[in-house]
Amino acid sequence: MDGVLIINKPAGMTSHDVVARVRRILGERSVGHLGTLDPSATGVLPLVLGRFTRLAQFYNDADKRYEGVIRFGFATDTYDAEGEPAGPPKPVSLSLEQLKEAAARFAGHLEQIPPPFSAKKIGGVPAYKLARKKQEVELKAKPVEIKEFEMVSWDGERARFKAWVSSGTYVRSLAHELGQALGPGAHLEELTRTAVREFQLEDAYSLEQIDARSRDSQGNSDYLHNTHYQTLDMRGIESLFLHPRLILPEFPAVTAPPEALVKIRHGAAVNLPEFSKAGMVRVFEGQSRLICLAKRVAGTLFQPKVVLI
Repeated sequence: MDGVLIINKPAGMTSHDVVARVRRILGERSVGHLGTLDPSATGVLPLVLGRFTRLAQFYNDADKRYEGVIRFGFATDTYDAEGEPAGPPKPVSLSLEQLKEAAARFAGHLEQIPPPFSAKKIGGVPAYKLARKKQEVELKAKPVEIKEFEMVSWDGERARFKAWVSSGTYVRSLAHELGQALGPGAHLEELTRTAVREFQLEDAYSLEQIDARSRDSQGNSDYLHNTHYQTLDMRGIESLFLHPRLILPEFPAVTAPPEALVKIRHGAAVNLPEFSKAGMVRVFEGQSRLICLAKRVAGTLFQPKVVLI
């Protein structure tokens, strides 16, 4: 079972929980995700299945887009609504224009300190474990890029925002730092990830939809209670996968001639004359089967780097 499945992650589940659930529903051992979401966050969680897990390396630095709500008046120890207030509430007297001006100052490249309640490790121990024990947590700042951080609306206490950030950026930290800059303190109250590079929320499915489709494909309402790995009718399940032509669109796509398929299957170099200037290409069999990513060696000769058949 090879493909990309975009999940609309519900609140209250870790990204690992989602991966484990999909493994169980689909009976596919090889499942990974492309970018962790906090348990309280919702939205886009792309999953790669089967041989497509080999594509994860191309998403290590994928940009993310978010929408959410920042509540002003007090900060929390976790920088989000799950934490304990860091102090008594403070009065809030801010305008939407003030919020927009302050948020604009975060745009660009900056050094960001991860939240103390994060998975960043200190001496091999996740920071959140130390923070839960009230131990001191000192994390180093890391470079991130804020491509967009815009306040959309304001009700006097809560600001709705949208953000476009580089990989590794903590939106919780943005909310916390904005509250510090403006005075009354703030924390992230709601967060939805709307995109991970080319993967969009409108292409995402709920776990309930995946479960229902798997039951339809398997033709057994007791599927989850049966043997762990079973054969499904893939025509039903694969209709939920993102079309392969939409994956890694930054690389040109070429349809391999029949005589090249055997070479590609065995990792041998092939000639692709129409892409003599491309550095990396996606190679398809027909219109919808992605069979490899190939890198140009010289001239029109391409060496398969990630083989998916």
